[in-house]
Amino acid sequence: MNSQPFVSVIVPVYNGSAHIERCLDALVSSSYLSFEIIVVDDCSTDDTVSKAGQMEVNILRLQKQAGPGAARHFGVQHARGEILLFVDSDVIVRKDTIARVVDDFKLNPDIVALFGSYDDDPGETNFISQYKNLFHHYHHQEAASEAFTFWAGCGAILKKVYLEMGGFDVKRYERPSIEDIELGYRISKKGYRIILDKKLQVKHLKRWDLSSLIRTDIFQRAIPWSRLILETKFMPNDLNLKVSHKISSLTTFLMTLLIPLIVISSIKYQDTSVNVTSGIILAILFIIFLIMNRDLYKFYLRNRGFMFTVKVILFHILYYLYSGISFIYCWIRYRIFVPRA
Repeated sequence: MNSQPFVSVIVPVYNGSAHIERCLDALVSSSYLSFEIIVVDDCSTDDTVSKAGQMEVNILRLQKQAGPGAARHFGVQHARGEILLFVDSDVIVRKDTIARVVDDFKLNPDIVALFGSYDDDPGETNFISQYKNLFHHYHHQEAASEAFTFWAGCGAILKKVYLEMGGFDVKRYERPSIEDIELGYRISKKGYRIILDKKLQVKHLKRWDLSSLIRTDIFQRAIPWSRLILETKFMPNDLNLKVSHKISSLTTFLMTLLIPLIVISSIKYQDTSVNVTSGIILAILFIIFLIMNRDLYKFYLRNRGFMFTVKVILFHILYYLYSGISFIYCWIRYRIFVPRA
């Protein structure tokens, strides 16, 4: 690798008018000098392109909407750099982000890809946005540095390896999904090394609400990721797949089953002994759940206070419930309805 390798920063965008200027301003202000910025518009219907056009960037436009994976892939086809750095359009990089990416490749000559995380200061202040972005930050900060996956929010890969692997699976993932995770799995399966640089942090500007979060978590994350796990039979004990997460999911299901049992028993049978026993079991399960996630809750408590953490715990139970249901749904479909070769 050259002492100053050329980096192609690829920014896929769809209707990103609210954030694209701040995203590109940060990139243009980078301390590293040997790079280009390629903005790939996925058929936006707002003024994203006109705003991006005011910056010193190359703008490409897809002929039809095809999703961020296809937008990134199209950008790669026009990229001149030996390093590809993918940055989401609602992300603000730091002044040294590109330089840090280059340094990581120099200091670890055997790696082919790397990624970072969101910082602990999200751009939006509402509870759901804070919860979601801090959740992402925590899990990436607590994960192992040796990674088996990839993240395209702020992730880099050697262009020659990207092309060798065929890039993102644009046919399978036509909408925002886990196209980056799937690419990371293929890279790891090939025997290449990927690292997570925990100091490579960027600010996320996206505003989440309850509806958008649950839709994204279920249909763009949980279901496609569950399918990928079942197909590849690959479930590393890291990030969102740790043993503690599996135990948390199980305790959530058991708690959910016990609550209606207690209510029905109280109304129909008025059996005090059953209610007491069920209540004790429910309390034990809840304590196990808290223990499994104690470090996460300590993190929220330190950074956002007691009441915020209480809301996090309640929402976290919901998260494990719908994520677990999504996995069971995929497992049933895969085991029963998918024909075996």
